[in-house]
Amino acid sequence: MPNVERIDLYKLNKAEYVAPRQPMLLDIQPARYLSITGTGRPGGEEFQVKIGALYGMAFTLKFESKFAGRDYAVCKLEGLYWTDQGGCDFTALPSQQWHWDLIIRMPDFVDAALLKAARAKLEAKQVPHAAEVDFQTLREGRCVQMLHLGPYDREPETIEKMRSCAVAAGCEFAGTHHEIYLSDPRRVAPEKLRTILRIPVRKAKKA
Repeated sequence: MPNVERIDLYKLNKAEYVAPRQPMLLDIQPARYLSITGTGRPGGEEFQVKIGALYGMAFTLKFESKFAGRDYAVCKLEGLYWTDQGGCDFTALPSQQWHWDLIIRMPDFVDAALLKAARAKLEAKQVPHAAEVDFQTLREGRCVQMLHLGPYDREPETIEKMRSCAVAAGCEFAGTHHEIYLSDPRRVAPEKLRTILRIPVRKAKKA
């Protein structure tokens, strides 16, 4: 097979993946992701098994696409978090009550036919939850974004800084909490973890 140019979505969309030490507002364009949904504590058994299914699908799709003549780098893992009460203040409830989507950004040329073929391969290998991996499109629009440094359980401190930024701009939180993982917690000490936090906002309602 001849060499195929590899697309890096992270680099192509680097303006959306800024990691500022102070919160900032930015506009996020619609993007398509591989996605799998679950409930419960991040890092728990269901979480880990479904990460395996998501990555299995991502790399199978990559090789299917490369064989068809279009190559790309598999993007970083991202996560959406919410509870039955909403998506902004999920940390106020026990993690056992959290819902989440684990997502990986995908190029538009990876279509339903490639997904079907990849799913069939993973199901033939009896990969758990492979049938649950599907596409979803996020349309986040205006967001507040900031780099969180340190353990995940200290994210509320960063979220409050983001809230203050939104309020100062006449906005309020209005969407699902979004995390972009720049570090692998299996290889990086908790105090050195780097995670981009993103939350959609809207103009605040007048009192």
